[in-house]
This record gives sequence, C-alpha cells and structure tokens, in this order.
Amino acid sequence: MSELKKFQVQTARPLPVIVLADTSGSMSVDGKIEALNKGLKDMISSFAGESRLRAELQVSLITFGGSQAELNLPLTPAHQLQGFTPLVAEGMTPLGGALSLACDMIEDKDCIPSRAYKPVIVLASDGYPNDDWQGPFARLINGERSSKATRFAMAIGADADEAMLSDFANDPEAPLFRAENAGDIYRFFRAVTMSVSARSQSATPNQSTPLQIPSADDQDWEF
Repeated sequence: MSELKKFQVQTARPLPVIVLADTSGSMSVDGKIEALNKGLKDMISSFAGESRLRAELQVSLITFGGSQAELNLPLTPAHQLQGFTPLVAEGMTPLGGALSLACDMIEDKDCIPSRAYKPVIVLASDGYPNDDWQGPFARLINGERSSKATRFAMAIGADADEAMLSDFANDPEAPLFRAENAGDIYRFFRAVTMSVSARSQSATPNQSTPLQIPSADDQDWEF
C-alpha cells in the first residue's frame, strides 16, 4: 500500500483544457475554419510535447455547429493524442448545448478528479447563439467547480456576439480577443497555447498566466 501511495503522489495532476469551437456555416468563409483547425492542431501538438512533471495537460474539444453541439474529443491526455481530425463548418450556432456539455464535464468528478488543477475553457465564435444559452451560461459561471475555471474568449469578425463573449472571458489579464481575420484566429490559439504551457510548467499551475498575443508581424506560417 505504501508503494501505491508513493506512486500516486508522484503522478502529475491533470490540467484540463476544454475548447468550445464554433463550427457553424459562417465559419466556412474567409479561411476561418482553416485557421481554427491549424490553431487547434498546433496547440494539441505543442501540449503533447510538454513535460508532465507537474501537470498533465489534457484536451477536450466541444464543437457547436450543425443542429447540435457535440463532444468532438473527450477529455484526453495530450500526449496520448495521435492526431487531429479537421473540423467542418456547417449549420447553426448551438452554443447553449456546448456550454451544457462543458459544465457537465467539469462537474463530473469521474471525468475530472478533485486533484486536478483548475480547468481552462476557451471559447471561439463568429456569430450569435441560436439556442437557449443563458441558462447553461449561468450554470457554467456559477457551478461549484466550473466557476473556478479560467475562461478565454475570441470574437471572430464583426458578426460575433461580443457582449456574451466579453461576459464569458473572466481573466482580468486577458479580456475578449477580437479576431479580424484568419491570421488573428491562429495568433489567439498560439497565445492560449503559450499561456497554458507556461502554467503547466510553473510552481503554481493553478495560477493563470497572461495571454501574450503574438504581433501580426510574427507569422511563422503561410495562410
């Protein structure tokens, strides 16, 4: 038993990262879905290579497009992910369903154990929700466990619901990020990746680290 306890102490604590990604039809234009896919692919790849000494980065992807939100990727340790299946943009913007799925996941202690670090929730959207989102949103921000999560948000283009997204973002160091083009979408995900990676390596992984948005000139990709 002592050996088992010793092993448990040395096991890295999970640090969950839950991405809520808008895959509605409007994301199919101006390279938005391609930039989202590249940002997610590179984020997962980066997380997979991080040391698991202090924290084990885990990733879940919830998409909201089509007729309903879907758990595209259950919460999985990043180093176990073999690849990323590109998202396809179609349909409406069922954000309320995505918020409900995220809340259910965080409140479920079988999914996220009590010893886990505070989750990070990332929301990216380019439109207005077409379902009932106020109830699920209130549940998420007031939940026993979900209320403690760090929430980052990105409004894509001029048609995004900036009021809702501003309320979603709860990190004083990282207010709502506004993406005007595909390059901005990718830059946002790079910033989230760097922030979460730094947090996972710090002595205090429960403390949020600021988003450092790369400048528009700092492009290491061709779009």
